[in-house]
Amino acid sequence: MLYLSQMMGKPVVDADGEKIGTISDLAISTGEVFPRITSLAFQGPGKVPFMISWRKYVEDFNEDGITLAVAAHDIRFSYLQPDEVLLARDLLNRQIVDTQGLKVVRVNDLKLSVSGSQLRLLGAEVGARGILRGLHPLLERATVAVAKLFNKRIDEQIIAWNYMDLLDRDLSEVQLSVTHKRLDELHPADVADILEQLDPQQRANVFQHLDEAQATEAISEMEDEYQADFFEDLDDARAAGLLGNMDPDDAADIVRDLSYEKAETLLRLMGVEDASGIRRLLGYKDGTAGGMMTTQFVAVEDDTTVGETIEVLRELDEDHPTVHYVYVLDDYGKLSGLLSLRTLVLTDDAKQVSEVMYDDVISVTPDETEEDVASDIFKYDIPAMPVVDENGVMLGIVTVDDAWDAIEEDVTSDKTKSRVLKGVGIGIAALIGLALYTLALLQVVGVLGV
Repeated sequence: MLYLSQMMGKPVVDADGEKIGTISDLAISTGEVFPRITSLAFQGPGKVPFMISWRKYVEDFNEDGITLAVAAHDIRFSYLQPDEVLLARDLLNRQIVDTQGLKVVRVNDLKLSVSGSQLRLLGAEVGARGILRGLHPLLERATVAVAKLFNKRIDEQIIAWNYMDLLDRDLSEVQLSVTHKRLDELHPADVADILEQLDPQQRANVFQHLDEAQATEAISEMEDEYQADFFEDLDDARAAGLLGNMDPDDAADIVRDLSYEKAETLLRLMGVEDASGIRRLLGYKDGTAGGMMTTQFVAVEDDTTVGETIEVLRELDEDHPTVHYVYVLDDYGKLSGLLSLRTLVLTDDAKQVSEVMYDDVISVTPDETEEDVASDIFKYDIPAMPVVDENGVMLGIVTVDDAWDAIEEDVTSDKTKSRVLKGVGIGIAALIGLALYTLALLQVVGVLGV
């Protein structure tokens, strides 16, 4: 086996044994499962770049260099073809969206296979060995040797080329991706993790492979800091459609972080009902019960029967949020009580909900701070807290998931300052440790004779 890092900078010698340059890159044609090397790029005298056909001119090759089949004066130079990419320029150090490992990894080296007079690309090395080999082959061998002394293995991490696709066909910005066919098999949170690690152009390319439902769920799972930036870059029509498909509270959170012009454009493009629901939520301050609540809840009037209530539940859309309680309202929309699903299942269908509802309901007003709301939710161990106005009219609910999000944001904010203060010291310590570690490895090289 050969690696691209082993061949870079090695001599190119003509048929007369004269060195005419050094290897600067290898080209492949992207149409094959394991593509052949099709062109050789090298630097001639004065670092002048040249490219020649591999099939026509390469006689022999190994990790020590390349020997050509003809003398230098018989070489005819060529150009990169439309379906060719250069391994070092276009693929090395690029990112791969690994949808099997649920992460974004970097191409640290490229593994090649010798097949007679041909050289083929097998895949991308994305592990530590590729990094070490790129620094120096002896460093890789020394590290592997040291690991063996401690009964540890440092294996190659190869993603085969046949599992990859060119994510961007603009060859000036080639990226790689494990086939997107697997994206629909992932949990939305995993897709969100992948999207967050990509730059805006890559994110847009991957996003094209998601249908509306997958896209909506993935965006809902993304961190707040990425959501607004993502919507700013999206086409207005699709962005409005996605916002309309989201839970109103999630959509409102995103709209709050958009520029005024973008937000107004998207709200105008949305359906009247969806837009009005989001605008109502935008009227409440961020960090309050009103700002974190959702208006998607199930409520019935107090003279509704249990059987009729169950029918209401059956008619909910498949993507309706999880129902923890059914809320009971009077003729003026005031919260009178609530029903658990267990109560509904175990009660005679003919009874009115007012006869079996739980009427000692804990609620909050929309101006309550999110910290107080979260505290009450955990104190009373309830999955959802109703939000009512000063007259008792029900406005929405805050779920336990919203409470956890609020706590997570507070904890993250508190930790940020200490992380910043520690960052400089940790960075210096890491640099010193890396220097000592590398020195120790180089000493091991001499001791072990590797």
